[in-house]
Amino acid sequence: MNLWLANPRGFCAGVERAVKIVDELISLVDEPVYVRHEIVHNRAVVDGLRARGAVFVERIDEIPQGSLAVVSAHGAAPSVFREARAAGLRLFDATCPLVCKVHLEVLAHARAGRSVLLIGHREHVEVLGTMGHYDNPEGGGIQVVENEDEAREVQVRDPQSVAYVTQTTLAVDMVYRVVAVLRQRFPTLIGPHHDDICYATQNRQDAVRTLCVRCPLVIVIGAPNSSNSLRMVEVARECGVSAQLIESEGDLQTSWFGGITNAGLTSSASAPEHLVAATVKRIRSLVGDVQIREVGEEENLVFKLPTSLLDLRASQSAIPPVRPSISL
Repeated sequence: MNLWLANPRGFCAGVERAVKIVDELISLVDEPVYVRHEIVHNRAVVDGLRARGAVFVERIDEIPQGSLAVVSAHGAAPSVFREARAAGLRLFDATCPLVCKVHLEVLAHARAGRSVLLIGHREHVEVLGTMGHYDNPEGGGIQVVENEDEAREVQVRDPQSVAYVTQTTLAVDMVYRVVAVLRQRFPTLIGPHHDDICYATQNRQDAVRTLCVRCPLVIVIGAPNSSNSLRMVEVARECGVSAQLIESEGDLQTSWFGGITNAGLTSSASAPEHLVAATVKRIRSLVGDVQIREVGEEENLVFKLPTSLLDLRASQSAIPPVRPSISL
């Protein structure tokens, strides 16, 4: 059987940055590192950091005053940062820069008084954080639109003053359909200068489509609470192939491989590469003769670490000056 590995796959630049922030803090400080929400939606990553000393919480008031804390890659509302400062927390912000871009768009629309329609999943932590950036009580407000049906029904204060932004991890095709409905209803609708869909999300969905040309089965390594993982599975199924979401190699089933000569394997933007290696090894044990093929091109984007972490790193690595010896 040919096992086609998609490129790009696995960690995106935002996830790489967020995980590195927590990982370095654990190495640099001799105290617990608290993280508000899972740093990324992947059990293997979270469990690995927890084993090294990270403490994951959902609320700021769960963190002892004066502690070191990290905001997850999904971002948070300004109220969360205010609460953290009031508690005297030493805060490190691991919000993905692409999520920050959406926050700035919402802020600009709020200051212009526009109504903002946020295309996304209502309960997703990224969406909750983004909504908190609408800071104008006199403006048109911000509402979540999850699908085309909601796009047909949503009401705004002024139909001539409406903008939209999106959750960064959605399926691109779904967003286009929702935006098409909104534009029919609000012809002057303002969109982002560049798509809000994360480059990594789009690239991984495109890589899934490439796998589907060759493979009747596509396996996605991810998490059931990871939006970008679920969207990759949806894309494969929309292409008419069988798609399976697994968290680790232990979820594989021998029956999936019956009678096929080509299978595709990829991983979501929050899944580490070691899970891919373990999955390949497990497939070899289930199927026997497996030829590994690569398709697509890797990504090479890197996001800078926050200045606060670089400053801490520098202070911890500083070597005290050596006093000259005195001859007696």
